[in-house]
Amino acid sequence: MTKKIATAVLFVMALSTAVAEPIVTDSTSRSYSDTTSNSTTTVKSPPPTAVAPAITTINNDVCATAASGAVQTQILGISLGTTVRDMNCERIKLSKNLYDMGMKVAAVATLCQDDRVFQAMIDAGTPCPVQGKIGESAKEIWKAKGRIKDETVIQTSEKAKEQPIRESGEEKK
Repeated sequence: MTKKIATAVLFVMALSTAVAEPIVTDSTSRSYSDTTSNSTTTVKSPPPTAVAPAITTINNDVCATAASGAVQTQILGISLGTTVRDMNCERIKLSKNLYDMGMKVAAVATLCQDDRVFQAMIDAGTPCPVQGKIGESAKEIWKAKGRIKDETVIQTSEKAKEQPIRESGEEKK
């Protein structure tokens, strides 16, 4: 008998789910938004954009000096950079390398390209080497070339502007 009751309960439950109607909900929602915004931006000058270039020398064994700069206006920005060779630094390095290779006379001759060294060598009584000659024979060749007059170095007008040398024991200004 319990079997019949259990079957009847299951039958009623199955029928009630099949006949049951779903619950339907209808909903309407309306939303309105009205926003007004007013803003003013005043730019007095643009941000500066000219940046001076970074010029670097890779190591400290370079005979060059770097220089750079930049200018910015409200309309135009300009930046520049350059390097300047130091010829005296190069001369010293060349002379040192020649000396290190055992070329002592060539090293001194390289340094003698500077009028200050040339004058110092004459003052010391050891004129700069020329055409493979040293000492008094070199001094005679320099006099014949018009480079030395009365123990004083004769400068060209270009070199006179660049570096002072001694005249009559005084430094030329």
